[in-house]
Amino acid sequence: MVDWDTYRREAKSRGALALELFVVLSLPVEGGTNPEAVLADHLAYQRRLEGEGRLVQAGPLSDESGQLLSGAGLIVYRASSLEEARGLAEADPMHSSGARSYSLRRWLWNEGRLTLDVGLSTQSVTVS
Repeated sequence: MVDWDTYRREAKSRGALALELFVVLSLPVEGGTNPEAVLADHLAYQRRLEGEGRLVQAGPLSDESGQLLSGAGLIVYRASSLEEARGLAEADPMHSSGARSYSLRRWLWNEGRLTLDVGLSTQSVTVS
């Protein structure tokens, strides 16, 4: 396996974005706390992290058919280390209450396209 930091430097030298983020796969715990009981606290926590610039993206995942919610979610954090990102995930009310468990990985965002359409007079933003 390639050393993470070496790969990151090489990717950046090739012109890739090489932005290190942290990805959380959040999964329901069978027999755990009812997620609905902590949903408001979870959403407030995410809004706070978003305001602090530490939450990049978050949202639910479908099942494999793409037709139903699976109960799982994906969260992307901006943090200075894996340990800091772990602290953010552990403090999420969904995880700290036992409603969900999580796995955490470093993610190197290298390629892709993000488009923002900002309407000044309409005060609207479209992300695609």
